[in-house]
Amino acid sequence: MRERVAQRIRELHPRLVERRRDFHQHPELGFQEFRTSGIVAQWLTELGLDVRTGVAQTGVVATLRGAKPGRTVALRADIDALPIQDIKSCEYKSKVEGRMHACGHDAHTTMVLGAATVLSELREELAGNIVFLFQPAEEGPGGAEPMIAEGALDGVDFILGQHMMPSYPAGTMGVTYGAAMAAPDEFRLRIIGKGGHGAYPHLTVDAVQVTAQVITALQALVSRSVDPLQPAVLSIGTIQGGYGFNVIADVVEMTGTVRTFDAVLRDELPKRMEALIKGITEGYGAAYELDYQFRYPPLINHKEAVDLMKRVGSEVLGPEKVLDAPPSMGGEDFAYYLQKVPGCFYWLGSEKQDPEHADANLHHPGFDIDEEALFYGVQLMVEGALAYLRENA
Repeated sequence: MRERVAQRIRELHPRLVERRRDFHQHPELGFQEFRTSGIVAQWLTELGLDVRTGVAQTGVVATLRGAKPGRTVALRADIDALPIQDIKSCEYKSKVEGRMHACGHDAHTTMVLGAATVLSELREELAGNIVFLFQPAEEGPGGAEPMIAEGALDGVDFILGQHMMPSYPAGTMGVTYGAAMAAPDEFRLRIIGKGGHGAYPHLTVDAVQVTAQVITALQALVSRSVDPLQPAVLSIGTIQGGYGFNVIADVVEMTGTVRTFDAVLRDELPKRMEALIKGITEGYGAAYELDYQFRYPPLINHKEAVDLMKRVGSEVLGPEKVLDAPPSMGGEDFAYYLQKVPGCFYWLGSEKQDPEHADANLHHPGFDIDEEALFYGVQLMVEGALAYLRENA
C-alpha cells in the first residue's frame, strides 16, 4: 500500500503546488479566512466527506468514515496568515498589501487537503475514521480553543499536526519528546511619568528614562534570577512614546513576550516582573500599568505518538532523515489539542534554496518553502494516520 500511496501523492503534487501558490497569493488574517475556508470546504465536499463550516467562525471540520469500525484520527492544519509585507519577487508572492503566509500555513492547509484526497480514496480499506481540522487564527488570538469548544475533537482518539521548518531540508522531519514548544505569554506595560520641556528636566518625571531602567532590569530578570538550566525568554517587541526632540515624554508604552516551559516558573515570572517594575517606577516618582496575558500553554507531545511518528518517518523517509529536534521557544495553540487527546506535533523540512532570501526563517518577509515538502508532508500524515488505525484496530 505504501508504494500506491506515494504514487498517488506524486500524481497529486502539481495540483497541490498550484493550490498552495493560490493560498499564498491570497493570505487572510485570523478569523477572516473566508476565501480560504470556502475553497477548503468545496474541496472536501467534492471528496464526499461530511463537512461542517463556520466552526470557530471560519474553521472547517470534515469527517471521513471508513468502511469498517475503528478509532478516529484527526489531522490538523492552521489556515491564517500574518500581518507582514511579502518582499519576494516570485510570481506567486502575496497580492494583499501588508499580509503574507510567512509561517507556512498555506502549505499546512494544502497538505491536509492532499491527505484527505488520498485517504478518501482508501475509504473501503479503512478501519476507523479520519477527521480533518482546518483551524483559524493560530497566529492569534487563537482558534484551537474555540474549535474544541465547538466539538472539533468530539470522538477523536489521536491527533497529528506538522509545521514547516526552513532550517531542515525537504525530505526530513524533526520530532521532540515531551515539551516541544513553549508557552508564549504576552504583556503590555505603560510607564507613566510627568511630561515637560526638554530644557527643564528637573520639573518632569522622564518616562523614557524610567523605561530604559525598566528594560535593563527586565533583561537581567531572566539572566540573573532564573536557573540557567531552566529555559526562559523575555523579549521587548515594541516601544512607543514621546512627542518631539525637545519634549520630555509623560508616557511610554511597550509590549513583549515571556516564554517558558515550566508551570511554576510561568506563574512566578509575572510576579517578579511586577516587583521590579514597581520598585523602579516608585524610585523615580513614576507609575505603571501592567497587563500580563497568559496565552497558549506549552506544547507537550505524547511519547507513544512520537514513537509512532518516528517509526513512520524512518520507514517513509529513512532513519537518517528523522531528526531529534530540540525544544523550541516558539508557541503553538496545537498545545490545546494535546491537552485533550494523545498526539504528536512535528517539524517538516522545507528549506528553500534561494540566495535572494537565504536567511528567510519563519515570520520573515521573504519566507518561502521548497514545494517538494508538500509531497513528504502529505505522505507522513497519510502513513501516520494509517499506522495508528492499523496498530489500534
